[in-house]
Amino acid sequence: MEKIVLLGGGGHCKSCIDVIEQEEKYDIIGILDQPSSVGETIFGYDIIGADIDIEKYVKYGCNFLVTVGQITSPLLRKNIFSKLKSESAKLATIISPRAYLSKHAMVGVGTILMHDSLVNAGAILGENCIINSKALIEHDVTVEDHCHISTSAVVNGGVTIREGTFFGSNAVSKEYVESMSDGFIKAGSVFKGEL
Repeated sequence: MEKIVLLGGGGHCKSCIDVIEQEEKYDIIGILDQPSSVGETIFGYDIIGADIDIEKYVKYGCNFLVTVGQITSPLLRKNIFSKLKSESAKLATIISPRAYLSKHAMVGVGTILMHDSLVNAGAILGENCIINSKALIEHDVTVEDHCHISTSAVVNGGVTIREGTFFGSNAVSKEYVESMSDGFIKAGSVFKGEL
């Protein structure tokens, strides 16, 4: 298995670990988080350093995944992802064995499809996205970079979710609408466009 380093040791990291373990494609060698957390463990995986150590693990040929969550702002995920790209890091794309990804859909690097997510034909997912548990991405949807489609969200056909948008749990979109960049779509809402 290829080696992978995770960036961010919070709650989202725990969910990512579970998906990575079940995918059985990568061997997690450790987590980079705050310097004060070095030496702690998450599910048996050590926090082995901080962002400053990225270059060292790039030289070892490791893959990387941003495992910081995203609710109020995509900024931290964007910044970490940009740093990885500037270091020419190998960016993993993680797909749960319990997810469905149409062979006619596309997924960018650094994106994770969590358990029971469904990505239908013609969908295009950008880089560094979270498609969370039980999220439904319907046909011909475009999800741009750095978006979080949250648990049990439904993004209906032809919708465009612009860069950096958070699409809340159990929110449902109308068909063929578009969000603003860095949009925030509340949990449980009906999304009719913009925001």
